[in-house]
This record gives sequence, structure tokens and C-alpha cells, in this order.
Amino acid sequence: MSKLHFTTKHANAATVQHNWYIVDGANQTVGRMCSKIAAVLRGKNKAYYTPHVDCGDYVIVINCEKVILTGNKMQDKVYDTFSGYPGGRKEEAAKDLQRRRPEVLVERAVKGMLPKNRLGRKMYKKLFVYQGANHPHSAQQPKEFKF
Repeated sequence: MSKLHFTTKHANAATVQHNWYIVDGANQTVGRMCSKIAAVLRGKNKAYYTPHVDCGDYVIVINCEKVILTGNKMQDKVYDTFSGYPGGRKEEAAKDLQRRRPEVLVERAVKGMLPKNRLGRKMYKKLFVYQGANHPHSAQQPKEFKF
């Protein structure tokens, strides 16, 4: 009786194909939208997903100023930054951050859902977040990402 040999195919830099997707953030809940974006950035939407290889796609988020936080998070959720100096901690409520820099709401949510290593930092660089409906990536012909 002959032995059957099954080998697992691992993706590598030569075999991975990176696609471009566009997501409209208007009337989307931040956490639900960003968890799906993080999965696409990691490449979990592909059959050949390999954890130690960057299999993910590029994601463009437009209309980030129109995203929604549920409940009282707009008033209660606090974003911290720390300069490293004594007394260098700054707090900002979500509603103030959305008014001042709405891209940061989406960027920080997605970044927190990616791996905390050099591969995660490489994946994070494939996320592009913009206010309004215009973006400079029309040459890449991004496909609309359906949730």
C-alpha cells in the first residue's frame, strides 16, 4: 500500500497577491468595521492565509468623520497620549478627537487589533484613512469591500 503525502502549502512573498479595497465609513460602527478591516489587513479573508507571512490586502477608508460609536462612548471614551516626560499625559474624549482628527479613531482601533510585532507594523502601513469621499489611490482601482 502506498503512502499518501499531503503537504501544507505556505504562502510567501512571491505567491501572495495584494488587492486594494475601499470601505465607506459613513454610518458604520467603529469596532465592527475595524475588526473586519483588521482581518483583511492580516489576510484572513484568503484561503492561503499564513500567520507568519503578510498575506493581507490594502484598505482605503473614506468618510471616516461619519463613523458611529454606540452608547455613551462619544462622551465617555478617553484616548490617552504620553510624551514620556513627567506630567506629559494628555487625555481627549472621543467626540473632541473626532472633531479634531477623525482619522485617528479608525487608525487606533485597527492598530489595536493587529499583531504587536514587526509583521503587524508592516500590515498597519497598508491602511489609508481619509476624511470625505476623495482619496489619491484611484490608480490602484480599489474594489468596494462589502460587509
